[in-house]
Amino acid sequence: TYIKRNTHWVALAEHFARATDLKDDEAAIRKADSDWVEAARSKHVDAWLAFYADDAVVLPPNDKVANGRESARKSVGDLLSLPGLSITWQPTNVAVARSGDIAYLTGAYSIAFNGANGEPLTDQGTLLEVWKKQRDGKWLCAADIWNSDLPTSPPPK
Repeated sequence: TYIKRNTHWVALAEHFARATDLKDDEAAIRKADSDWVEAARSKHVDAWLAFYADDAVVLPPNDKVANGRESARKSVGDLLSLPGLSITWQPTNVAVARSGDIAYLTGAYSIAFNGANGEPLTDQGTLLEVWKKQRDGKWLCAADIWNSDLPTSPPPK
């Protein structure tokens, strides 16, 4: 069965099947992101990095861009080695492209750790992850950025 959309004919059965696939893709990304949080809590750098595509672009706050999974190793390692680290994040929205091969996730994070003098420090903010479906059907993060909601500190005088 076909229906006319704008000026193009679309197979109705294919159209409905794709909508179902997108819901499955969204669920897979939400599950992968939840598993990523657990990997972060393990504080193992390789467990975190496993969620990045080989050519991922990582844009950590107050740091230089990391191009590629291995390039992100230092900034992820520095984060995970913070004393007393507690980290979590959760998605607020996941949108999968109709093509089913790329998606983005927006959300919020919170982090707590001990500062240089042992004083507890906290931060919370927003995040954006771009996910790409790999040839094997697995979703990996292709771009990752997180930004603090807290005001910036003035430069020292």
